[in-house]
Amino acid sequence: MIYPPITPQNLPILHRFSGPSTFAHPWRAIAGILITLVATIGTWLGSAAPAIATGVYEMPPLEADTLVIDEAKLFSRINKGNLERGLRDIADDTGVTVRFVTFRRLDYGETIDSFNDELFETWYPDAETQANQILMSLDVVTNNSAIRVGPGVNDRLPAAIATSIAQETLQVPIRDGNYNEAFLDAKDRLAAVLSGQEDPGPPVVESKISVESTYKKAEETDRGGATIIVVVLLILATAIPMVTYYAYQR
Repeated sequence: MIYPPITPQNLPILHRFSGPSTFAHPWRAIAGILITLVATIGTWLGSAAPAIATGVYEMPPLEADTLVIDEAKLFSRINKGNLERGLRDIADDTGVTVRFVTFRRLDYGETIDSFNDELFETWYPDAETQANQILMSLDVVTNNSAIRVGPGVNDRLPAAIATSIAQETLQVPIRDGNYNEAFLDAKDRLAAVLSGQEDPGPPVVESKISVESTYKKAEETDRGGATIIVVVLLILATAIPMVTYYAYQR
């Protein structure tokens, strides 16, 4: 079989992309391809960007009937409902309102403690409204947690127990990815202590043999990939103007 010679007319895709002057000015075609490549990489990088950081003013306004503010979308509707009912029982039995907050990623320079304190003071702006409130927050990107206890609850929930609930009762199940169990355990321990029962204490941590992994962590992989993309974009951003200038000088 005899094939016809390759001409711009026989390459409709390239012809549409670069116009009839492609073969006369090949550098213009290269410049166009590079520009398209940069646009594609930029779009992909933007879609893969991490979730927007959360500040206090990105949180929804306080609603009296909402006790679980799950901005991180950790819980199913059923599990969230179970938590809500348990916290509502605590409020009915003890007069103390407990709220759980989850979210993804803190603002730059913010800590989980500063965020939780600021949110507490935003939702409960004066001593009277703060008195019988407890607020516990979790950042699911770092899994850091904090608790703030109103002054009217300090006699029933000492600072040491409150800290233990946020840093042990909540954190131990989270290490295995069991967020629902973590918040249920925290709710149960708060219910016991606030109702005057004996503190059940933090969960028992079973010793496990730690085997060091030879694989990179997800955040290390993401960080390395992002660095490579940035470097490629910088190189292309330098090369494209030079190629374009050269093409139009010919």
